[in-house]
Amino acid sequence: MNIPFSPPFIDEAVLKEVTETLRSGWITSGPRVKELESLMRTYTGMPECICVNSWTSGAQLVLKWWGVGPGDEVIIPAYTYAATALVVLRTGATPVMVDVDEDFVMDPLMLRRVVTTRTKVIIPVDFAGLPCDYVSIRNMLHESTIRALFVPANSRQEQLGRPLLLADAAHSLGALYHDGPAGLQADIAVYSFHAVKNVTTAEGGVIGLSLPPPYDNSELYRWMKLNSLNGQTKDAYEKKQGDQWRYDIVSEGMKINMPDICAAVGVAQLRKYGTDLLPRRKKIAELYTEALGTDSWARMPTLRTADKESSYHIFPLRISNITEFQRDAMIDFIYKKGVSVNVHFIPLPMLTLFHNKGYRVSDFPVSYANFATEISLPIYPQLSDAEVEYIVYAAKQAYYNIIQCDVCSTS
Repeated sequence: MNIPFSPPFIDEAVLKEVTETLRSGWITSGPRVKELESLMRTYTGMPECICVNSWTSGAQLVLKWWGVGPGDEVIIPAYTYAATALVVLRTGATPVMVDVDEDFVMDPLMLRRVVTTRTKVIIPVDFAGLPCDYVSIRNMLHESTIRALFVPANSRQEQLGRPLLLADAAHSLGALYHDGPAGLQADIAVYSFHAVKNVTTAEGGVIGLSLPPPYDNSELYRWMKLNSLNGQTKDAYEKKQGDQWRYDIVSEGMKINMPDICAAVGVAQLRKYGTDLLPRRKKIAELYTEALGTDSWARMPTLRTADKESSYHIFPLRISNITEFQRDAMIDFIYKKGVSVNVHFIPLPMLTLFHNKGYRVSDFPVSYANFATEISLPIYPQLSDAEVEYIVYAAKQAYYNIIQCDVCSTS
């Protein structure tokens, strides 16, 4: 077999939506972006949703609005993709890294220890689709001792009176927390629609707004839309309508709007996400768990608890009692069997940029242990049951041929 890791889901509905967009003569931001924002509001429960061209640019826009800059600190997990830290660095602020729990998400106890008077934002990451411990994080943020530490730098920050809770929801569209959409647990959640995500627009992202009173999420939506298009008061679609050509530039905005040709892919996928695409992902995760869960060497990821449920974006299998080099050998073996697997993620302190800034992976032992033993198995709607069975076979063969043989040769 030849099984790719995460191909995009492209069916006739996607092709039809994209073709109709092309034939409409309008391919930049327009009616399909508006439709995708509406579908996202309905699906996530967020009061407002803004389409942008990537998770990264969406998070940057949020930090710009909040006024993050030099001298500020933003707390993030050490176990995440680099973009979570890069958006902080681009503001001139300092990423403060904390370790994760064994379920891959931010450790609330570690988080508490690093909150200072410089802390302006906390960005927990819903790894692999599993929501963070939002109750613990939110409770901590509302404690009088934590609020007393907060030093607002502008009126927006003063209104909230605590660090902003910005969810990195790149993996977690469709995840549940207390039986509701997980994104609602944060003040703002940013989703990714990158090519490998559960719903894609090829490249893209969505900012979901759920700020508490006295914030006006509708007003902030308008601010975000304007500042995602160079601070321009009308987009190209609005300018096209009759005598509405005149516009103004009122702020130093960014150019990060999503075009309709991309939104069309997301519209077609999101229409069937809750009924078809997400349930199939869940079924594949259950098949993996059933086939591997009884093997003592295979550590299953947390997919559901009493409080939350994953979006089944990644299936992070961990192998007990192995080294990073043995894990790499298993991956090579699986590849040779025709199955593409991956690793999520290399902890940030192991990457040259962050290592050179003084971060050390030895300060984050759980992050390293998770990384060194993790293999991400393919999980996407197009996988057949037979392909899942073959992936399991390849993983088991890798363990018995690489790890078990190593044990036998040294005993």
